[in-house]
Amino acid sequence: MAHSTGSGNTIKSGLIDFTAGSLGGVAVVYVGQPLDTVKVKMQTFPHLYNGMVDCLKQTFKNDGVVRGLYAGTTPAIMANVAENSVLFAAYGYCQKFVCKLTGTEKVEQLSTMGNASAGFLAAFFSSFTLCPTELIKCQLQAMREVNVQGSQTVMKITPLQLTQQIFKEYGIQGLFRGLVPTIMREMPGYFFFFGGYEGTREFLAKPGQSKDDIGFLKTMIAGAVGGCVLWTVIFPSDVIKSRIQISNKKQKFLTVGMDIVRNEGALALFNGLKPTLVRTIPATAVLFVIYEYSKKFMHQSFGD
Repeated sequence: MAHSTGSGNTIKSGLIDFTAGSLGGVAVVYVGQPLDTVKVKMQTFPHLYNGMVDCLKQTFKNDGVVRGLYAGTTPAIMANVAENSVLFAAYGYCQKFVCKLTGTEKVEQLSTMGNASAGFLAAFFSSFTLCPTELIKCQLQAMREVNVQGSQTVMKITPLQLTQQIFKEYGIQGLFRGLVPTIMREMPGYFFFFGGYEGTREFLAKPGQSKDDIGFLKTMIAGAVGGCVLWTVIFPSDVIKSRIQISNKKQKFLTVGMDIVRNEGALALFNGLKPTLVRTIPATAVLFVIYEYSKKFMHQSFGD
């Protein structure tokens, strides 16, 4: 049975995971936001652009850096901090839960499969914080294209105004449009994300070396591998989710998927994968380095 210090430690390590995840989330946005904007535009309006570089140029030309490439940065920071803080805190608890299920003594001894399963479970919880913030982010990023298609003038709107507008029109469920595709995307995605990350860390560790001591560069490589595996696996469902969230109509996940394949071909489900992988390599590398090292620092500072 756990003593009171045990539960105190659990809460403390939960808070440390939560904080380390938040810091990682902020870093990810600043590193990756311009290419994330390009991804959403290419997923939702592929016919308007001649690939990644053209989309970057046009966005820059039309809307500049702040309103264009960094469109939706505020909700993206909110989305990433909300998602990563909840994700990593839940991941810590789910690792302990998987330890109990598998009879593993310490989290450090979990297999890659055990860590992947913990990531799978953790993603369920983070989906609820991610869905509304990502809905706002996608709509802000594709605002120009949506307005141009509807031949309206491009409106300037803040994240808060957009949130209030959706809430007024559709109520609270309007903000959770795309929750099912978000969960369907996140759970298998994070199975591969944490599996890829932990597996790579183990692979890069020298014989007898703990994977926590592999150093800065190898942690970055492991993070980048995790990110690439994640996005390649979940990309089709991410394209469908972006379309559903931008359309503001009630749509079934599979129907939208079938429509895309029928009208645009199966490869349309991978529109925007290139900017995503180009973005995810530095972004996830930075995420994990900041997460692991700030976690280590906090554990040392506050005594474990």
